[in-house]
Amino acid sequence: MKALNRLFDLAAWLAAGFLVGTLAMVLLGIAGRLWPVLALPGSDAYAGYCMAAAAFLALAPTLRRGEHIRVTLVLQRLPAPARRALELAVHAVGLALAGGLAWFSLRLVWQSHAFHDISTGLDATPLWIPQLGMAAGTVLLVLALAVQWLEHLRGQSAPAAPGDEPARIE
Repeated sequence: MKALNRLFDLAAWLAAGFLVGTLAMVLLGIAGRLWPVLALPGSDAYAGYCMAAAAFLALAPTLRRGEHIRVTLVLQRLPAPARRALELAVHAVGLALAGGLAWFSLRLVWQSHAFHDISTGLDATPLWIPQLGMAAGTVLLVLALAVQWLEHLRGQSAPAAPGDEPARIE
């Protein structure tokens, strides 16, 4: 379990790095408009690629920390056995949906690589490269949902990372 939590932490750090990359690409795009010598063709596209990678890579660590938005109005009013059954059912549905998304994300990366699909911008980036962030993020989300489903099945709750504040209901 520690290895998986380290993997999810690594994904969170990568997501943060891609957010910094988004900022860098936006600033580079602005600087390129002010000083054309600094212009980077496709900086807008790279900012979008970084933003997408950050969003998908952050899904699993956010789930494991209990920071995804949850509707607890119904759960709070249910007795413990019904709440457990509903949690298992909801996690199973989430696992199935995330599994489908991961499958098609991986397939998209493979097809983009096989067909040598490139971006339509001036940079002509092979699209399978930025699509890797989405595929990795969805695979990690499937893994995180499977771990949480197993924890609920065993009657455990998802562990919070050391030093983290508890999840909030806002």
